[in-house]
Amino acid sequence: MTAFTLADLDAIVAARAASEDETSYTRKLVGKGVGKCAQKLGEEAVEAAIAAVQGDRDGLTGEAADLLYHLLVVLRVCDVPLSAVMAELASRTGRTGLEEKASRPAD
Repeated sequence: MTAFTLADLDAIVAARAASEDETSYTRKLVGKGVGKCAQKLGEEAVEAAIAAVQGDRDGLTGEAADLLYHLLVVLRVCDVPLSAVMAELASRTGRTGLEEKASRPAD
């Protein structure tokens, strides 16, 4: 069995977002706009954090999958390709986390 990647999931999200399938959750979610998609992303992030704090490995696994899916949906509706996110991550690998954080503009 070959590994399933974020790129694979991104391709599925793209196909379903563009489909005419009335039963597609992805299509319906994308149709509700960035606000609803971002709301769902936030909900999944909170649920993943709660599962982590509770030490619920199975729950965290499921919530992490939901979180990654909803992140890809938000990226899709905002027209940010996964490849841009991966390139950003790759650009950070040559620095320590503290160096990378220090290079960002102050909040």
